[in-house]
Amino acid sequence: MNDVEIIKEAVKLVRDGISVTFPVKGRSMIPFIVGGKDSVILQQPGDLKPGVIVLAEISPEHYVLHRIIHIDEGKGVITLMGDGNVHGIEHCTPATVMARATHVVDPKGRTRSLESRGQQFNAKLWRLLQPFRRYILAILRRVCKKYAYEN
Repeated sequence: MNDVEIIKEAVKLVRDGISVTFPVKGRSMIPFIVGGKDSVILQQPGDLKPGVIVLAEISPEHYVLHRIIHIDEGKGVITLMGDGNVHGIEHCTPATVMARATHVVDPKGRTRSLESRGQQFNAKLWRLLQPFRRYILAILRRVCKKYAYEN
């Protein structure tokens, strides 16, 4: 199975009300989710609001796991951005939000909520630091890369 087929199967399970633990690839959600290391628990989308991390199909068979940064209810458009991105946004609609990431599971099996007050505060603070992300992310990516080689 390729990645798109795996995602589609995970989405089917989520739609049936089953939580799915899903491995994450890429670096677009650093520092909150580390691709190649962490997994996320996906559940039905539920109440969508800024700050929530979702799995969305932004174009046919192109999925991203990013944070909602804005919802234009009048136009029915949701704006997404990866926490590890310096710039660049994606758009989707509520209908193309396939799942909501509620927890992160680290390599040791420890689970932490992505929706706790502390995590939401950290995400808001991280968003305010957007003008400085380039520098912070450069350091974090080096640390994560080094950590991956050591473990």
